[in-house]
Amino acid sequence: MSETALSRARAGDQDAFQDLIDPYRAELQLHCYRILGSLQDAEDQLQETLLAAWRGLVRFEERTSLRSWLYRIATNRCLNALRDRRRRPQEVPPMAEPPEPTRRVEPIWLEPYPDVLLEGLADTTPGPEARYETRESVGLAFMAALQHLPPRQRAAVVLRDVLGFHTVEVAEMLESSEASVKGALQRARTTIDECIPPGAREHAPLPRSARERELLSRFADAVERGDTPSIVSMLTEDAWLTMPPEPYEYQGGQAIATFLQDRAARRGAHLQLVPTRANGQPAFGCYLPDAQAPISRAYGLMVLTLSDDSISAITWFGERSLVPRFGLPRTLPEQE
Repeated sequence: MSETALSRARAGDQDAFQDLIDPYRAELQLHCYRILGSLQDAEDQLQETLLAAWRGLVRFEERTSLRSWLYRIATNRCLNALRDRRRRPQEVPPMAEPPEPTRRVEPIWLEPYPDVLLEGLADTTPGPEARYETRESVGLAFMAALQHLPPRQRAAVVLRDVLGFHTVEVAEMLESSEASVKGALQRARTTIDECIPPGAREHAPLPRSARERELLSRFADAVERGDTPSIVSMLTEDAWLTMPPEPYEYQGGQAIATFLQDRAARRGAHLQLVPTRANGQPAFGCYLPDAQAPISRAYGLMVLTLSDDSISAITWFGERSLVPRFGLPRTLPEQE
């Protein structure tokens, strides 16, 4: 950190402030996303963090690094946002007569994260205390597990086990004791191990490899043809289909096939898919033909979890406004 830039920023130079915080912007947004589970909320709290840092820079005493100071601000802004969210609970829109699920769960408010936003983190490595690799800690299985944790446990495990801050640093950021942080981490790790399904950490094809491309091509072709048996043939025996925040989850080929056939019958048309990536995983923007115009409109986003040469999980996000966040168009021309 340049002392000259810090002095200029403290004197009110906004350009100098931008120079100071720009190296941390991408990782701070991802940090907010991990705690909040929402891309929009993460962007909002990143702005709140930077505004608080700008206003409080004169009080930055340099006892810790600028990075640690920013993480402390971001973490507390996110915890405040979670408290506000609990005061104004969100209602899950009812799904029209879904088939009987394998299980019903408590709704979790989770959105996918565009891989393009992860590209600026290539040079960011976790600290020595980290327990999770970066690829694992952005995956949907891990993100879903985080959403089951109480807010302070969630923050503690992200700061300590994902980012690798020392326990004493985490305690200072959370204005807590080391003993309290260690207890929170122990409980959080137990919950995460229970939530992440068996096989979620198994070897998957390398991103954008020939193996991955071949599997994704077959999957997209089957979806666009409405070929449910072919889709099911690509699934692992214990594959899951989930739809956050919907409480319905389907496991195994038969249950997933029943759900897919039911939804296809209700739509009355096959989906059109456009590839993208989310949370370090292959994904598709999904489009539904418009009966009144020669176009297909954004319908949702589908993220796949791969295991070897099969699909171990399909996660559906039905919020249509998510599709443009992945650089995809809102409409597509009608397929010939």
